[in-house]
Amino acid sequence: MEITELDVTDDMSLRAVYDLERRACLLGREDQPHWSWQEMSGAVRRPDPGERQYFAVGRDAGRIVGFGAAYLGMHDNLEKAWLDVKVDPSAQHRGHGRALLEHAASVARDAGRSVLMTEALLPLDRLADHRTRRFAEAAGFTLSNVEIVRLLDLPVAEARLDAWSEQAAAKGSDYRIETFVNQIPDNLVPSLVVLIGQLQVDAPTGDVDWEEEQISPERFTEARASLVAAGRTMYETVAIAPDGTVAAQSTISVPPPGRLDASQWGTFVHREHRGRNLGLAVKAANLRAVQAAHPELRRVKTQNAETNDWMVAINVQMGFEAIEASAEFVRRG
Repeated sequence: MEITELDVTDDMSLRAVYDLERRACLLGREDQPHWSWQEMSGAVRRPDPGERQYFAVGRDAGRIVGFGAAYLGMHDNLEKAWLDVKVDPSAQHRGHGRALLEHAASVARDAGRSVLMTEALLPLDRLADHRTRRFAEAAGFTLSNVEIVRLLDLPVAEARLDAWSEQAAAKGSDYRIETFVNQIPDNLVPSLVVLIGQLQVDAPTGDVDWEEEQISPERFTEARASLVAAGRTMYETVAIAPDGTVAAQSTISVPPPGRLDASQWGTFVHREHRGRNLGLAVKAANLRAVQAAHPELRRVKTQNAETNDWMVAINVQMGFEAIEASAEFVRRG
């Protein structure tokens, strides 16, 4: 197998990578959500300005049989890198995955990264012995964290949404709940990005410790514009404190037309504003806005660390059902 850097401007090669990734990701989990070509190509060609991305492809007899990727944050956590490897199901068990993994790891090491991470979606009942876990451990990675992936069927009855909002309002009546689509008012962005930056510090992350993410308003605005350009519609519901700052947030990404599953991204409450049911308030309001505007959607997907008792309790209350695990692995040195 020959490994070369991927030219992301090459439509044929990038489309081959997408098709391969789709086959690999959906192997054994064919009914699960997967991003579209429009979303994938948009993310690769217009990445987060605070992150460097590297992609390589492996070719056997001229055919792309696998790819490897390294994602390097450029403003914080500079010792870390996320790696990803996928091999076409028809070409697995030939050493291609290990070769691509070590190639991506060498790119990360050359950039000064000593904490290498990767993740895999695994059946809940095969977390201990799944072949993907065995592959990671054979390459020197150890399990560092487990997040539980959950799905919620849509639409949710308005009466249930009303009840959650009323429950939240009982403790958080001093906060204003507002929902924005794609663009956030300029006066709210500075406090919103501070809040989002705290997420990876306060949320459970297992055996890997994180620094607060450094997100400038300019980086946030550009990243959000990239998501919209890739066909996504971004719903952001925030709780605004009496002083006008963002105290809590919840994000849902609605995919381009043709897909029926939305993605619940982060929901987070500022450290100084907890205990007021603001997490439930913003999640319920965001969900209400999304399903009202997109009646075609049939489910929403989310995931949280299994040790995040607070968020897990909210998801269970809302009816999210566990379907699989997102296992995170780490290798140091």
